[in-house]
Amino acid sequence: MRIIITGGSGLIGSRLTAELNKAGYEVIVLSRNPEKKASELAAGTECVGWDCKTTEGWGHLADGAFAIINLAGESIAGEGTIPSRWNDERKQRIVESRIQAGLAVVDAVQAATEKPKLVIQASAVGYYGQVQEDTVFTEESEPANDFLGKTVQLWEDSTEPVEEMGVRRVIVRTGLALSMDGGPLPLLAFQHKVFAGGRLGSGDQWMPWIHMDDEIAAIRFLLEKEDASGPYNLSAPNPVTNKEFSKVLGRVMNRPSLIPAPAFAMRAALGEISTLVLDGQRAVPHRLLEAGYKFKYPDLFYALRNLVK
Repeated sequence: MRIIITGGSGLIGSRLTAELNKAGYEVIVLSRNPEKKASELAAGTECVGWDCKTTEGWGHLADGAFAIINLAGESIAGEGTIPSRWNDERKQRIVESRIQAGLAVVDAVQAATEKPKLVIQASAVGYYGQVQEDTVFTEESEPANDFLGKTVQLWEDSTEPVEEMGVRRVIVRTGLALSMDGGPLPLLAFQHKVFAGGRLGSGDQWMPWIHMDDEIAAIRFLLEKEDASGPYNLSAPNPVTNKEFSKVLGRVMNRPSLIPAPAFAMRAALGEISTLVLDGQRAVPHRLLEAGYKFKYPDLFYALRNLVK
């Protein structure tokens, strides 16, 4: 069965590609640089060029495909280890890259004589906003009215028209995906390694984390569960505060977690994007658990021990 993945060369996409390839699916990854990316992907994966905003060169592949997994969109935090500042131009690129990719997926589905069975739409727990409160967010919670909340809503809405074509659609609202191959964990682990680890800001902000193994397994679970549709929070059932996260990481690495990064300094250094680390969401995977998914790493200590050790 053919699966098309947009954004398949990113941190989550590359792991998902390898997993689905290993499971026997025919995986096609869409990329701006297919020659370069092909060498980085799992053996047997086909890489096809696209411009990230139209169906040119790949739309025909949607005809008879089993699924399209849309992960495409410019990184919210930037490509470096440290989040890069937002400005009006970058914000516009972040939003437009998501809308354009989603509309291209819709166009491909619409043109297909034999429609794909499923579209999986990437999303994020930023849907609920960047907050400090202890409010528990489930998939039924209302979206936020801040930049991230609005951006994620537009991202989700971009592929909504496929539902009117009779195509099942799943939305995966991912939390903080933990991996030593990318994302924030390598930097946080390094800080603890050199005895410079500690809470960020007040440390009271919630971190809806998920081990990368569970991220990939949950996506495959929803891919193969024929009655799954709508939004699912992809985060472990036991979110923790930043303070607790830092303490557990220090425990795993046998290092102290005593050096805080003051909020005012982070805001001065990063600007508006500092909200990504100074605020958060107490999101829980209510619908995923209800659907029967069993987490391999529901507890942060064992997740970090597996990843860091």
